[in-house]
Amino acid sequence: MEHGRKYRKLNLYSGKRQGFLKNMAVSLILNESVKTTDARAKEVRRYTEKIITICKDESLASKKKAYSTLRNSKAVEKLFTALRNRYLERNGGYTRIFKIGYRAGDGASMCLVTLV
Repeated sequence: MEHGRKYRKLNLYSGKRQGFLKNMAVSLILNESVKTTDARAKEVRRYTEKIITICKDESLASKKKAYSTLRNSKAVEKLFTALRNRYLERNGGYTRIFKIGYRAGDGASMCLVTLV
């Protein structure tokens, strides 16, 4: 049974999972699209949308919060300049997931995560 499961474990230890989500979020913010598996895409979407919501408040505390989460100054700079202006009037739904087929090696469902 899956009662009370709040997130996908992705077959990773907690430290590796947190690092993976952070790196994927940074790649998504900088490149504005990332190709990954279906389960990973859904977790990256949850993680990234929370960070983008934080950046809508342009205070020093929110910048520090975003930097402590991402640990990448280029990504935080892009969040608070270009992406903040783009999503200021939008109430969530900053990312979109497109299913693009199956991976040749193991048949995993692949997705393209993009910023709207």
